[in-house]
Amino acid sequence: MNEQKFITAFKEKAIDATRIAEEHGWEVNKGDINELGLKIALMHGELSEALEAVRVGDPPSKKIPEFSCLEEEFADVVLRMMFVAYRLDLRLPEAIIAKDKYNENRPYKHGGKLF
Repeated sequence: MNEQKFITAFKEKAIDATRIAEEHGWEVNKGDINELGLKIALMHGELSEALEAVRVGDPPSKKIPEFSCLEEEFADVVLRMMFVAYRLDLRLPEAIIAKDKYNENRPYKHGGKLF
């Protein structure tokens, strides 16, 4: 995909995700470090729910049954990141592209860790 198309599409979806989140009480207040910590903890919570989905065999989602629980929880993580990044004026799509390029040139299993 063209990088600019990705950035534009990501930002458009982030605007939608932000609107939906804020309409349902999930505002992000710039400069409130405790609030940011809470938002990061909620992202972590979604990843924990993804892990639990794997632990129980990744059944179909009860909320969006055409997807698995793992897909649903990964979507929750990304959507939360999108709206928080949007509200904090973070350049998340650009950072994703830059980090992907950086990772492309890293050594195989860099860092010598087992996982």
